[in-house]
Amino acid sequence: MSAPVFRFAPSPNGYLHLGHACSALLNFDAARRSGGRLLLRIEDIDPARCRPEFEAAVYQDLAWLGISWETPVRRQSEHLSDYRAALEELTAMGLIYPAFESRAEIARLLAQREAQAPWPRDPDGAPLYPGVAKSLSPDQRAYLRDSGVPYALRLDMAAARALVPDLGWTEHGEGPDGETGAVVARPEAWGDVIVARKETPTSYHLSVAIDDALQGVTEVVRGADLFWSTSVHRLLQHLLGLPQPAYHHHRLVLDREGRKLSKSTAATALRELRAQGATPADIRRQVGLP
Repeated sequence: MSAPVFRFAPSPNGYLHLGHACSALLNFDAARRSGGRLLLRIEDIDPARCRPEFEAAVYQDLAWLGISWETPVRRQSEHLSDYRAALEELTAMGLIYPAFESRAEIARLLAQREAQAPWPRDPDGAPLYPGVAKSLSPDQRAYLRDSGVPYALRLDMAAARALVPDLGWTEHGEGPDGETGAVVARPEAWGDVIVARKETPTSYHLSVAIDDALQGVTEVVRGADLFWSTSVHRLLQHLLGLPQPAYHHHRLVLDREGRKLSKSTAATALRELRAQGATPADIRRQVGLP
């Protein structure tokens, strides 16, 4: 029987904080207990936000925590052809369409929809795509593409669900509302999700499904904030014939206001805590680990 394979997959768009430390340590500890392997993946598909100094800090912070990982490290920006191939496969199945609305246009469409009735939102609270790009003719799409209009490539969720009507996973951890055990996947709750953009042939949802399969990941241990994203990942795995890893979602590390720690809210970075005299043992205690 093969050893289990775990992974920690941060984005180098800021410095790691206690929430990252909790997830990385949980993966590292689980790999050691099970005699498994721990992989490190750098999710750097956003060139506007990802920076070399943040990636270098990831390695420094993890090493300081006493975490070791296998090399070479997979950097998503070096494997865009893998995602492009998967995107072409989904396109050949008739499941992908381009949406040309700008963020401002989407906001205007959303305001129009909500003026008539409450508009549905995804599990993260963001409004579902309100546009009508799916109804454009092939000639209209070709004209807009040839004109250089930016676009996002979206998954036709209704068509995808027609191909995969029954979907779920076994949760070995716990979701945000205590969900565990057999979970029914609800990818339709996300609407027609973006799977790529004109300038980048992938998105988080697509790349994570592809990467986990190509790296042979068998155990996905991550925060409960990504619990319902698993619905989309399970759908993509089924459509692309990819293996299903085991899922274990863990509690989040919260700030004093009860919010999830985030780079966007300036959560205290591990490097700052280290500079203030914190030890790796202190970090473990702060995130509730032995």
